[in-house]
Amino acid sequence: MNLFHAAVLGALQGVSEVLPISSSAHLILLPWLLKWPESGLTFDVALHLGTFLALSLYFRRDIIEMVVSFFEAIILRRFDTPARRLPFIIIAVTVPAAVVGKFFESEVEALFRSNPLLIASFLVGFGLLLGLTDTLGRKRLALGEIKTFSAMTIGVMQCLALIPGVSRSGITITAALMLGFTREAAARFSFLMSLPIVAGAALLKTVHLFKDGIPAGEAMPMFVGVVVSAVTGYISVAFLLKYVQKRTLTLFVWYRVVLGAALIIAILTGFGA
Repeated sequence: MNLFHAAVLGALQGVSEVLPISSSAHLILLPWLLKWPESGLTFDVALHLGTFLALSLYFRRDIIEMVVSFFEAIILRRFDTPARRLPFIIIAVTVPAAVVGKFFESEVEALFRSNPLLIASFLVGFGLLLGLTDTLGRKRLALGEIKTFSAMTIGVMQCLALIPGVSRSGITITAALMLGFTREAAARFSFLMSLPIVAGAALLKTVHLFKDGIPAGEAMPMFVGVVVSAVTGYISVAFLLKYVQKRTLTLFVWYRVVLGAALIIAILTGFGA
């Protein structure tokens, strides 16, 4: 992989992993459209590390507070405040996606990765679902009001993010809006609950990479991918959390629908064949 491809895909990962527009769809469809070669394990590690760095840096204070609250709750054996409950909720909601990912990630990738039409259709379908819940959701609950049932519902819905075109942030924000949370609370919880998943994915892929070694010539593209993904991811998190304070998610819904529809037309008319 050359440095230009690495920078483009890193930027695409940083933006699309955070915004509710599906990073997997973009990272599969763009190389397919442009006839670029597969990125491979080395670059997958770079993209996951970049995303993890972006989220960790932006939410560093939240992470520190959750770690302190976690040990405080254990020592005192009290879970009587939202701050003390949140770390355990985050751990609990990670389990469904981790289990499903462990046993079905390869099968899902094999099924959907080579089917651009299906990916484009999911972009449209789940984009419309996001718009529907954004319009009809009550948007009254703050993050501190999250209960175990609501959190686990969002956690189970996160399993759908394995399917390219769904979007991890998109489906979890959709679920939170459906349950009555504000847009800001939905987005913040989506990011916080993604931290263990992104960290786990980065760790597992890094272990596999070290077993096989970094291929010759791939070290610099990997570094570029990590840096670009981290920078664009950080900017995207800051943008989205500020954006949803005063605006609807219509921009992202229209983006998904227009992009997905354009891809469907292109595929059906023989483009990329």
